[in-house]
Amino acid sequence: MDLDAKLRSGVVIPAHPLALDADGAVDLPAQRALTRYYLAAGADGIAVGVHTTQFELHHDRGLLAEVWRLAAREAAAADGERVLVAGVTGDIREAVAEAELARDLGYHAVLLCPWGMAEVSEPALLERARAVGDVLPTIGFYLQESVGGRHLGREYWRALFDLPSVVAVKTAPFDRYRTGDVVQTLLEHDRWADVAVVTGNDDAIVHDLLTPYRREVGGRQREVRATGGLLGQWAVGTRAAVSLLARVREAAAMGVASFDLLAEASALVEVNAAVFDVANGFAGCVPGVNEVLRQQGLIATARCLGPDVLTPGQAGLIALVRRRYPGLLDEEFVAAHAAQWLE
Repeated sequence: MDLDAKLRSGVVIPAHPLALDADGAVDLPAQRALTRYYLAAGADGIAVGVHTTQFELHHDRGLLAEVWRLAAREAAAADGERVLVAGVTGDIREAVAEAELARDLGYHAVLLCPWGMAEVSEPALLERARAVGDVLPTIGFYLQESVGGRHLGREYWRALFDLPSVVAVKTAPFDRYRTGDVVQTLLEHDRWADVAVVTGNDDAIVHDLLTPYRREVGGRQREVRATGGLLGQWAVGTRAAVSLLARVREAAAMGVASFDLLAEASALVEVNAAVFDVANGFAGCVPGVNEVLRQQGLIATARCLGPDVLTPGQAGLIALVRRRYPGLLDEEFVAAHAAQWLE
């Protein structure tokens, strides 16, 4: 696989959830069903071991390997090449060991998640990125502060883009200024055409995909835009996400953004507000993704390995947006195929 070209061409990569049964154990048939859903929906890849997969999974390396292996096996059995992204956590030793495991299981790249680090400083993040990059291509990650990220300055991004192992960056600070820091820095960098930008801003998906950043450098015009996404929101409504990206590509090629796309952007933000529990500072974002899938019959519970739970009224809000925006959440598609995926 030409990973660089694939990422730059535009990708829909759901952040894969973790399915638990009523006793809190990993439900492997449901886990497999989720992967089958994403592949059937036309996703270009899957990201496993990331925030939506629940970082607590990394406490059990054996279980993490089982979950990674299951997703890789299903992807290998499907038609077409899929990008397999492994979320790695911890300090250098842990992150490198996880990257080596992911490489051996057939993963193509790692997302550099800050969870589990003793010191989440810019120098520590860069040192870890260099070490992990010796194992697999890496995707930089600007994670929002409310779920464990930190502010990262333009000097950090400039230094990260200096690393030849960095093939993409996921912008997910949920902040237009900080997203701009990343993309504006990339525009100025010599590797501006080599590093793909994928949005992780679940509150601004359509805007990120439509918005070009332009700069004249050395007398030549440069343009960078998010060519795809690696998103928790795309763990639900994945088929709709594939359709959305196709329409955005068409709009970008024509140089015209339709009002229909902008209307869909506002609808998607409303869906995301319910799923990610914006009213409570994103406290229920991971169980919220699981709750959509539970209501749709793909998994048994919305449980998490850690303390995260649905907040009061969140399940009702999710049911409401499912009724209001069935197309954005693949209601008919999932209902028609869930039994088959669970076999």
